[in-house]
Amino acid sequence: MDKIIQYMLDEDKGFGDITSQAVVDESKEVSAHIVSKDEGILAGMNIIREVFEEFDVNVKFWMKDGAKISKNDLLMSVCGNARTILLLERTVLNLSMRMSGVASAANHYVGLVEGYDVRVAGTRKTSPAIAKFDKYALKVGGADTHRFALDDMVLIKDNHIVACGTPLEALLKAKENVSFSKKIEIEVETLDDAVDCVKNGADIVMLDNMSPEEVSDVIDKLNELNIRQNSLIEVSGGITEDTIVDYAKLGVDIISIGALTHSSRSLNFSMKF
Repeated sequence: MDKIIQYMLDEDKGFGDITSQAVVDESKEVSAHIVSKDEGILAGMNIIREVFEEFDVNVKFWMKDGAKISKNDLLMSVCGNARTILLLERTVLNLSMRMSGVASAANHYVGLVEGYDVRVAGTRKTSPAIAKFDKYALKVGGADTHRFALDDMVLIKDNHIVACGTPLEALLKAKENVSFSKKIEIEVETLDDAVDCVKNGADIVMLDNMSPEEVSDVIDKLNELNIRQNSLIEVSGGITEDTIVDYAKLGVDIISIGALTHSSRSLNFSMKF
């Protein structure tokens, strides 16, 4: 994460902040405040604090990660060299604004299924290079992070299955080749494949792009066969705020939603000297 932040700063800096060098005295010390112009859940304050402190800028928190924020809330105050703060301004704001947007989306969806025994999770549909920031923001918002990277667990998706044969063949091959220490999840699109994979010991079975009615049929069949408890059941694909409760009330274990990271709106913050 440190390397990514350094790249962000280098990208924004270019060959130097010629505006600040032209109009701001090199030794000028200032105080500045980061203010919210939006409502939502705050995330990223711990990370941008480290950025400021790395450049010898003093930081005071007014609100912390996970807090509910409103318009005009004072989030953080900083004090230090004016040129340095101006150099960092856009990077720290962009990062904290995006992270707060992801956290807010996660918190919204989690709230929609409050009272149901289900986890809302993100996916790997994150922005390139900043996946870890997105995942941290999901956690702040109350959602499960799902996989951070490809080595976290086995997740057999449609393209793996096409390359291998059938879902059951892919599952059995994974069980043969993967350490017991790694969970195995498999994506299925039909009731029969779901039943086969639960029967054969998949840790998690993802019902991909199934309607609530199709998911209900799968759950009913697993209960009828007395194997529902053998695997966690995850649903994913096109689930929205209008349909999430329809899935939650069926008794699934996990609802994963790519839109938490690929379509969330950044909150709007500003810095004022």
